[in-house]
Amino acid sequence: MDPILRLLLIITLSYLAGSIPTAVIISKLFFGFDIRERGSGNMGSTNAFRVLGVKWGIFVQVVDILKGVLAVAVISHLFTGEMPFVNRTPFEDITVLRLIAGVSAVLGHIFSAFVQFRGGKGINTATGMLIAIAPVDVGIAFACFLVVVILSGYISLGSIVAAITIPTAMCIRYNVLHVDIAGYHTMIFFCIGIALLVIFTHRANIKRLIDGKENRFAKLQLFKQKPRG
Repeated sequence: MDPILRLLLIITLSYLAGSIPTAVIISKLFFGFDIRERGSGNMGSTNAFRVLGVKWGIFVQVVDILKGVLAVAVISHLFTGEMPFVNRTPFEDITVLRLIAGVSAVLGHIFSAFVQFRGGKGINTATGMLIAIAPVDVGIAFACFLVVVILSGYISLGSIVAAITIPTAMCIRYNVLHVDIAGYHTMIFFCIGIALLVIFTHRANIKRLIDGKENRFAKLQLFKQKPRG
């Protein structure tokens, strides 16, 4: 198979895998409505938790994470052979293909072809991709996510902090703790790019956080401030 055609197939299949609108399918199939018409109007797991309940929220989150894992761990390996371009990164060719497949899946989730290119915010699919690429940094980011959600009750804030934490943790591990991270000088910019993409997709949440109008998951907030007076 022609290398360029093989790369296009990887990008297309990964994009389509990421485009699967899990929450929309579940809401229509089991609840009889489109989740984009309820809550925040988003098809991500946060709105699924809010509108569909904990059980289905967890299901949506797991499936959306698996979309990223599928692209990186399976689709990128379907077509092996010569690269269609010169690989000037410190990564092996297959690792570069995994990165391309993962980004394609994230873009598919954000700009889903199945729902008029209006998808979710990409945090879960990006998490799935990064689990397969940088598991240690994702673990650190997940811990930060839990701390922020427990203290504040804001899922969106936790997601933004987690996205920023991944390149930050990688930078500290490599430059301060002197951990040998393969392809660090390429990976760090890649993770920064993913973080910026996640922040961009959460721009409406950031505005609501600043205005004090963001929805809070009170049940997840273990340390609540007592009302004054």
